[in-house]
Amino acid sequence: MELTPERAERIAEGEEPPYTKRGPSLYIQVIIAIAFGGLLGWLHPEGAITMKPLGDGFVKLIKMLIGPIVFTTVAVGIAGMKDLKKVGRVGGKALVYFEAMTTVALLIGLAVAHLVRPGAGIHAVAANMDSSALDKTLSASRPRGFVEHLLALIPNTFVGAFVDGDVLQILLLGVLLGVALAGLGERAAGLSKLLEQFATAIFAIVGIVMRLSPLGAFGAMAFTIGKYGVGTLGSLAKLMAAFYVTALLFVFLVLGAVMRALGLSIVKLLKFLREELVIVLGTSSSESALPRLMGKLEALGCAPAVVRLVVPTGYSFNLDGTAIYLTLAALFVAQALDVSLSPGDELRLLLVLLLTSKGAAAVTGSGFVTLAATLSSTGTVPVVGITLLLGVDRFMSEARALTNIVGNAVATIVVARWEKQLDLGQAKRILDAGPMPVAERPAGEHGRVSTESGSSASPGERGGGAGGAGGQAEKEAEEVVKPIQ
Repeated sequence: MELTPERAERIAEGEEPPYTKRGPSLYIQVIIAIAFGGLLGWLHPEGAITMKPLGDGFVKLIKMLIGPIVFTTVAVGIAGMKDLKKVGRVGGKALVYFEAMTTVALLIGLAVAHLVRPGAGIHAVAANMDSSALDKTLSASRPRGFVEHLLALIPNTFVGAFVDGDVLQILLLGVLLGVALAGLGERAAGLSKLLEQFATAIFAIVGIVMRLSPLGAFGAMAFTIGKYGVGTLGSLAKLMAAFYVTALLFVFLVLGAVMRALGLSIVKLLKFLREELVIVLGTSSSESALPRLMGKLEALGCAPAVVRLVVPTGYSFNLDGTAIYLTLAALFVAQALDVSLSPGDELRLLLVLLLTSKGAAAVTGSGFVTLAATLSSTGTVPVVGITLLLGVDRFMSEARALTNIVGNAVATIVVARWEKQLDLGQAKRILDAGPMPVAERPAGEHGRVSTESGSSASPGERGGGAGGAGGQAEKEAEEVVKPIQ
């Protein structure tokens, strides 16, 4: 059963069980598809490789919709806030949190690389490596300096950002349009409404596409196992283990501590998002779950206006899993090539990674491209050394994407709480109720904030009553959340 705003309220107030079982859920379907894909890749590698178009096709369908989703949700979210000071405040708090978590992730990756030394003992020679596999990646034009990275945020044309699928450029356009609409006020109310209706249609398309997620997960997993084989993992098992353990520690210790500070549980959040997580696991792309993530967070009690701004921004600026991977992989290559890095070299590497990690799209292979760009920019470690990672990068992309999506979910909850736009009582009850399906709706239809009035409302306020369990829910919400008019 879909999680509509009304049903989320009834569940939060204890008037309805969390879910009714009607056939296999999407979670079960994707899990089965991943298992069959892995089995096909193991038993019949040649046939499994031909399944690649299924995974690629599903990811392309989702990527096709990411641009319009980011543009419309950011623009409508900012316009719905009306108060531009509030927009700046929410955006500023989000960026502060993003930078803090990215820095923590980079430092953790650096510490683990020094502790485990996954590249030690390989003694590879850069001159003997075949760089042909990297030619296509490294020949592409990429910004190399700070100024070039800033200029790369500006599209050549308005439509060009959508044609190229550059999320950062689309995000910039969405912010500019949202600020303009907020400044125009009632004069632009018709355009704001039109954009919201357009978002409704886009999310309806997402609902159709997501029905294909088991097929996409099957194709992607079959190709990965069939192409690279489980045996490929053996030679670089130390690096793989270090990365996966580091990602788990980051999620359960760092993000877990953040959630505990809010009075919530990271384990319960993971259970609540389990359908989105298995989709990401199967497709190796956190973008594939972006629309569903936004709906789940709004149903959890985060203000739609905050979700609309923080989640799309986080998909470009808050890539915790990618940050961990980049430091681990960079030092792995240096250790494997016997390149000694001074503390100054490592500091410069971290500073460059703070910048380049922001441009890493949340799709398969982006971390590898960003690593190549980073090593090329610093010049301290031969770029050709990343050929050592070609066989296992795909296997690590799943952990990167999973860590990224969890990090962005926690970031949105933190910023919403920071802004007093989180119904903490509802969040606790929803998480205690366990995982449940969510309707594919545009931001704003699941949560607590009406973009038309610009004010927030707790579930009890939205229902208009204060009796029984509903009155208790309203009372608890009022104690935690002070609506911002």
